[in-house]
Amino acid sequence: MWFLCRLLLWEALLPIAAIGAQVLSKVGDSVLLVAERPPGFQVREAIWRSLWPSEELLATFFRDSLETLYHSRFLGRAKLHSNLSLELGPLESGDNGNFSVLMVDTGGRAWTQTLQLKVYDSVPRPMVQVFIAVAGDAQPPKTCQVFLSCWAPNISDVTYSWQQEGTMDFGMEAHSLFIDGQVLSISLGPGDKDVAYSCIVSNPVSWDLATVTPWESCHHDAAPGKSSYKDVLLVVVPVSLLLILVGLFSAWHCGPCSGRRKKKDVCADRGASETENPLV
Repeated sequence: MWFLCRLLLWEALLPIAAIGAQVLSKVGDSVLLVAERPPGFQVREAIWRSLWPSEELLATFFRDSLETLYHSRFLGRAKLHSNLSLELGPLESGDNGNFSVLMVDTGGRAWTQTLQLKVYDSVPRPMVQVFIAVAGDAQPPKTCQVFLSCWAPNISDVTYSWQQEGTMDFGMEAHSLFIDGQVLSISLGPGDKDVAYSCIVSNPVSWDLATVTPWESCHHDAAPGKSSYKDVLLVVVPVSLLLILVGLFSAWHCGPCSGRRKKKDVCADRGASETENPLV
């Protein structure tokens, strides 16, 4: 344990050359944190530590002996190679953090390298929904205005982009994209029946996509003599509402009348009974 205290003392007192770098990886993979050092730097002792979110001892090199059996969140997942690079894995989503390696050469010089590890989730297969806009007077005939909505479940820190199949263009016009690229607005015509669009979801270490053919959701090519679902709704809904209102009005209007009629019939029956049985 005394040699660890000596290393930390060197880190505090001796001139140190610090190098910062970012290392990217994904959950389930292993990552290699490479220990770089100046030319001619003959390492005698070394220590790997986690600096953030908590300071932990991960691995040491002392008297030609490699040691990683230290109590930390990487216990059983850390391996120190002969070149003093540290391998961590399999990685978990909470393994983000800053790491440092302190090395001392045979001449007593100290060298520190700091690395930042960023662990991402693997991008799942996105989901694409197709929404058809109601045709307006300003919309050209035989066209279909479509909104494609893309969503990747249970993940954050991702980027959305769109590609029309058969082209190499991964970008769409800015005015047709909404909500950070998750929604794409396009206008289709009869010549676009077989055109497919792909939503690409990516982060720095992985990506996935989903493809749809939006014209299949358009109803402009309905067969002659057949009504689209919009036409049916335009007829059925108003008629149904009219019938409901007529029924409610009839019940409200005839209810009191039938009550009065029943009361009048009872009075008439009582009068007839008294006529047939006069009082003596």
